[in-house]
Amino acid sequence: MATQSPFSLAAQALQRFGTTFTPPVWVKDETLNRLVLFVNHVLMQEPEAMRRLARQKGQRIELQWQQFALQLSPTPAGLLERVQVEGFDLRLTVTDENPLDVATALLRGDKPSVRIEGDVQLAAEVNWLIDHVRWDAEEDLARLIGDAPAHTLAQWARSAIAALKKFSAQRRDAAPSEKAAS
Repeated sequence: MATQSPFSLAAQALQRFGTTFTPPVWVKDETLNRLVLFVNHVLMQEPEAMRRLARQKGQRIELQWQQFALQLSPTPAGLLERVQVEGFDLRLTVTDENPLDVATALLRGDKPSVRIEGDVQLAAEVNWLIDHVRWDAEEDLARLIGDAPAHTLAQWARSAIAALKKFSAQRRDAAPSEKAAS
């Protein structure tokens, strides 16, 4: 008798939770505001990214995943601001329904599956940002606690992420054999 993996049970539960749970509007709104602040913080550390975004000022970018939508527009300063407008110049829709699939793809260093609609040049600029802009968490942490402790914590975090990536790869490689056994 084949038993179901606890990981698939957890994935199913997470998917059901994601489709049935709707947070209050103010929670979604504040979470999105904090996300934009974080993205702008990261962008400010990359002058080339800010130059590229400044060239796209006034364009409308819509990011969608399930029932969540975020509309952004590049500013003349090369940062992003939340906007609420009709229509879009570029829409990026994450097509993976399961949050666990999205998280697994990100842990592997892959991009989640995305459907792209709209301006090709703007899509190319957004893709460049995704490929080249990285958050230097260790640098930010060093400002708070000093260089040596930040370096130590960053090493631990890198080890944990490497272990998660290895585990994710093993699960992905084992998945076809589990399906064949059922």
